[in-house]
Amino acid sequence: MKRNSIKNAILFTIILALTAALAGCGSGNSGTGAASTGSPSPSSGAGGASGSPESSLPPYELTMAFFTLGSQTAGIPEVEAAVSKIAKEKLNTTVKFLPIAYGSWSQQMNLMLAGNEELDLMISGVSGNYATQVAQGQILPMNELLDKYGTNIKDTLYPFILDAVKVNGETYGVPARRDFAGGRSLYMRKDIVDKYNIDLSKYTKFEDLTELFQIVKDKEPNMIPLVSFAPGSTPVDSMAATLFDVLVNKMGTIKVDGGESKIVNMYETPEYEGLVKLVRGWYEKGFIRKDEATAKDTAQDLIKAGQAFAYFSTWKPGNEAQDSRKAGAELVSISVGKPLTDSSHGTRFNWSIAKNSKDPARAMMFLDLMFADPEINNLLSWGIEDRDYVKKSETTIGYPANLDASSVPYGLNTGWLFGDQFKSFIFETDQADLWEQMDKFNLDSTKSPAVGFNYDASSVKNEVAAVTNVLNQYRVGLETGTLDPASTLPEFISKLRDAGIDDIVADKQKQFDAWKQAKSQ
Repeated sequence: MKRNSIKNAILFTIILALTAALAGCGSGNSGTGAASTGSPSPSSGAGGASGSPESSLPPYELTMAFFTLGSQTAGIPEVEAAVSKIAKEKLNTTVKFLPIAYGSWSQQMNLMLAGNEELDLMISGVSGNYATQVAQGQILPMNELLDKYGTNIKDTLYPFILDAVKVNGETYGVPARRDFAGGRSLYMRKDIVDKYNIDLSKYTKFEDLTELFQIVKDKEPNMIPLVSFAPGSTPVDSMAATLFDVLVNKMGTIKVDGGESKIVNMYETPEYEGLVKLVRGWYEKGFIRKDEATAKDTAQDLIKAGQAFAYFSTWKPGNEAQDSRKAGAELVSISVGKPLTDSSHGTRFNWSIAKNSKDPARAMMFLDLMFADPEINNLLSWGIEDRDYVKKSETTIGYPANLDASSVPYGLNTGWLFGDQFKSFIFETDQADLWEQMDKFNLDSTKSPAVGFNYDASSVKNEVAAVTNVLNQYRVGLETGTLDPASTLPEFISKLRDAGIDDIVADKQKQFDAWKQAKSQ
């Protein structure tokens, strides 16, 4: 939809709503059809509407799709009802949740968008395809809607994030307020560290960890020193992320130090070769399982079962406490490299208005309300009080008696996905100033030279598909140490070239140069 289309739709509906009011019809429309296409603004704004909104807004049912990462979804209907009650009072809007398992997300979204099914708000950029969704017209431009109805969003998000979500000057999605940087850390069982008096301050580089893993291997022969965070992830994922901005799809990356502007094939660099050789050495010493490349369990499950010592993952303030809750054991961490804000921050996991929306203005009003209203924020983040959590103070919560993260009815654990996370409760095991720490973490992070660059791979989609097949064949094996880089890395690089990675790198460089040029004007 073009920008003028949104403006005309909103203007058309304002005229209809005023006509209905003059005729004494109030807001009795069913919320379907032309009468619900576009909405006049409540007198005090989406985030602060007071009094009865029925006099200015026709009723509307808004469909909101988001992904889920766990199985604790039985309590969603009660949360939906509670959110709808607030939205009804403030925006004359009821909200229909559409939770979708993460593994099914992309397929189901594509089907819904192609079939023009009812859908207003959706998460965009889940697969690193934000710019492609923009190019394909799946999500609507938002600049005018943000100006009219998104005051709380614009006042909440950092300017560098509001800039990062733009494609050719137009906003098509906004993330929740959350961590906008990522450190990389090794998470370890604290009881093992304490048991053997391990001095973690000695380990400042990835190469130093060989000694640490050897201690665990010698002292705890039945424990795996290092496991992957989840199936498909690898130790090299985390290590490479301290050196490269992978520009979403890892097919053409940029080094983060020195402000370079050259897009490179990361797999050909000496840095990548050094990392896979390091991990191969760990594998040969028995620090990594022989079947790590094909294992289906998660690091936290293995730690909970007492089978693993450590894993690599991202770091942000509060992560040790949060991961400890999930792993069922107290964890400590070593951070390697400075926290980085890369090109994916702001272009993944954004809230966008679907092209299917019958009322884009109302969708923006509710999105703004998610940022403004702490009650909605806590409902979406934590669920129902006294069922999914209990208050320990005005700002802190814990789990009800005999319940934990894996047994509460609403255990999505994705507070970072909804609105302004900094307005949500803090879990009792987190530090009281968690959100102040997170704010400083975001502002002090190293900024990649590609923050705000959104690559559209539609012109090389055949090459992307072919390169993806090669990556699926080699990457995890190389990056877990299962495959010997001495013989496999040259073969991997050759097949990447045959599949067209050089064309992707060249296309990405062309777009990056054009983006930089436009930004400097």
